[in-house]
Amino acid sequence: MLSTISRASVKPTQMASRAFVSTWNAVPQGPPDAILGVTEAFKKDTSPNKMNLGVGAYRDDGGKPYVLSSVKKAERLMLEKNMDKEYAGITGVPSFTKAAGALAYGDNSPVIGQDRHLIFQLAIAQSISGTGALRMGAEFFNAWYPHAKNIIVPNPTWGNHIPIMKNAGLSLEKYTYFDKQTNGLNIDGMLEDIHKAPKNTIVLLHACAHNPTGVDPTKEQWDQISKVIKEREHFAFFDMAYQGFASGDCTRDAYALRKFVDDGHQVVLAQSFAKNMGLYGERVGSFSVACADAEEKARVDSQLKIIIRPMYSNPPIHGAHIVSTVLNTPELKSEWLGEVKTMADRIITMRNKLRGHLENDFGSKKSWNHITDQIGMFCYSGMTPQQVDKIKSDWHVYLTQDGRISMAGISSANVKYLAEAIHNVTKD
Repeated sequence: MLSTISRASVKPTQMASRAFVSTWNAVPQGPPDAILGVTEAFKKDTSPNKMNLGVGAYRDDGGKPYVLSSVKKAERLMLEKNMDKEYAGITGVPSFTKAAGALAYGDNSPVIGQDRHLIFQLAIAQSISGTGALRMGAEFFNAWYPHAKNIIVPNPTWGNHIPIMKNAGLSLEKYTYFDKQTNGLNIDGMLEDIHKAPKNTIVLLHACAHNPTGVDPTKEQWDQISKVIKEREHFAFFDMAYQGFASGDCTRDAYALRKFVDDGHQVVLAQSFAKNMGLYGERVGSFSVACADAEEKARVDSQLKIIIRPMYSNPPIHGAHIVSTVLNTPELKSEWLGEVKTMADRIITMRNKLRGHLENDFGSKKSWNHITDQIGMFCYSGMTPQQVDKIKSDWHVYLTQDGRISMAGISSANVKYLAEAIHNVTKD
């Protein structure tokens, strides 16, 4: 042991004597997530009237998270089977990917493999929900798309689309989508921008329930969009996060995707089960590529595995087994389809009530038809950032700065209060 004298005589090294500077000293503070920031502000508010209209998750009419009955029954069946926890393959649980593809493209789709005279065959991989599917698709395009790595997305679009595509190495631009004057679709501007884009551009399309606007093309408009994309030899990249959740009908919500396949587009698809099965935290989705034949499908499969392996190796299995059990058990699938319609109908009811209170109870002179014209979880209210700030400070209603309302956050108990709040901040 060193004596007191010898310890005192020990001098600090040169490094220890200098002020400590961390390796990460220059890392700047990043901006808060726009949606999570809304939730944090909401939590700090002590008002009994506060409303969180920022979160993109379904709530029942009591404002509570909703676990589907079909999902609970599927989990009980899984427990009875004493299923193991072994790794899935790199591209996921086969019974899940087969059922997911059939749900999206249709049981009788030429991509599914029922017909020996196939137009396309489907390469499909399980993903970490819709976000993971989008990233997988962007990486696949960057690695193998034989043309310029240009992608165009709607203006506006889901905020995460932009960093996903850019971080994967794609060059991103926006095409006209939303018309602020009508709170609807600017179809002429959309078609013009798609037509003007360089040939072979990747075009990102929301299959249904456009996020954040809730504005979808009509069937006739989808036909026009398909035609111009075909003429310009562009490539259609569909994001389908809300199948069934938009209208309550899975077939109706898949119209655009199936129309493009019927028109001969060799589409790719990012698919999610977060919303329509309420499996938010399970992170269940898929990415699929319509291939020309079985040999091409095998090659694409091999490259998807090469993308996935260094990213997360293979996907989690619990959520995939839930989806597989629901979709492959006829009575559970029937129950699930009914629950999806119930969720969609509740949101449609809230749209009707909100518009009715604004127009009839509070006599708003503004046009609110867009509330019921739009579809899906979100409503682009038309409120300005200043009005959003005012409704937050005066009425304790929290939403994103672009005026997007999550309709799932509205209930029978607070819809009239929300209408009064909106009326008061927009009447001047």
